[in-house]
Amino acid sequence: MDGSTLPRPPPSQGVRVFAAVLGNALEFYDFTVYAAFAVMIGRAFFPATDGSISLLLSVATFGVGFVARPLGGIVIGAYADRYGRKPAMTLTILLMAAGSGMIGILPSYAQIGIVAPILLVVARLIQGFSAGGEMGPATTYLIETAPPGRKCLFGAWQLASQNASGIISGALGIVLALTLSQQETDGWGWRIPFLLGILIAPVGFFIRRRLDETLAAEDAHESMSAVLSDVVRRHSVQILLCILVVSGVTITQYFFIYTTTYAITTLHYGAAIGMAANLIASSIGTCAALLGGLCADRWGVKAVTLVPRLVVTLMLYPAIQLVVSSESRVVFLVVVGALMIPHAMSGAAGIILIPRIFPAAIRTTGLSIAYALGVTLFGGTAQVVFTWIIAETGNKLSWVWYIVLMSVVSFCATLAIRVPPDAAARKLHPLAELS
Repeated sequence: MDGSTLPRPPPSQGVRVFAAVLGNALEFYDFTVYAAFAVMIGRAFFPATDGSISLLLSVATFGVGFVARPLGGIVIGAYADRYGRKPAMTLTILLMAAGSGMIGILPSYAQIGIVAPILLVVARLIQGFSAGGEMGPATTYLIETAPPGRKCLFGAWQLASQNASGIISGALGIVLALTLSQQETDGWGWRIPFLLGILIAPVGFFIRRRLDETLAAEDAHESMSAVLSDVVRRHSVQILLCILVVSGVTITQYFFIYTTTYAITTLHYGAAIGMAANLIASSIGTCAALLGGLCADRWGVKAVTLVPRLVVTLMLYPAIQLVVSSESRVVFLVVVGALMIPHAMSGAAGIILIPRIFPAAIRTTGLSIAYALGVTLFGGTAQVVFTWIIAETGNKLSWVWYIVLMSVVSFCATLAIRVPPDAAARKLHPLAELS
């Protein structure tokens, strides 16, 4: 037999995980890089006599990227439930590279005037659309391709990959802070991470095209509109609960991303300390998310969602109070790392909990819409709210109460989630064994 006719061997478990993680990491790499360099981007695209106004406009543009997330979640989520997880994942990685590259090459306000911030908004909309569509197919693929007894661990790579992207962006930030002057960083150095993000796309595109499809033909709807109709008619309450679960998780996640801006503008530490906080939180978060997946496979996904979330809620304010009162850079870095452990464990389990509610036929759409809306409403506005609260109150601790409140909301919504326990429901929900 001609070797060219031999069937291609299926990709290994490691390749399947890497394929999903790579695109997801690129998605959040784009977002964390923007957040980490918000001060520099503000100076380049929103020059103002008042630095706080420049920063506020910069983080507002960061939030604009979230506006397109629900649309991306709806369109690409329905596409994944109609045509498969694989083509949806291939599409999103190309869109991510386009948005990242566009930001990297955009002329500044000084060069082209008002057109510069307008094009920056367009680039953020592209990134938001692709980000909204990436999470659902990638997470669903990870869980559906996982071996028995390892579904939570595989699904935990979703949050682990988000934090892994922070390691890369944080490391780049430290290198730039230590090797470039402030003038060089403001002028062109901040563009380097965005341009590097483009290089990941060809690798991810090639690997994802070689994946096996996990959506069974009998589970696929006849059209994308049928998918959306099914979600709206039968699963609206579940979508609302999942949005509330995501609220506390995403606001706390962006608390860690915001620590770079907080360290520079509020605590008045150097840029290197702010970038180091990002790197420490991301490194610990990667490991803690996988630990959360392992614990969820052992003790149940709901328990691991609830208990660490309660720990974060109770410890957040006194921990940040310690940071402010001590005025110690070491204390700041230790507190950021310590708080990330329970947050990442709970966040990883919470993201895995959501697909349990939805049958395979609308799993990606349900997860995508709930996650995209939750992140848009709460994560997309987080940095603007944080900056506004601090500016209005003049209190370095006031913004923390907002995170605590939404963590309580997330905790209560998780308690309210129920998975039907009977045999018929277990057939309808193949992930019910995660309980």
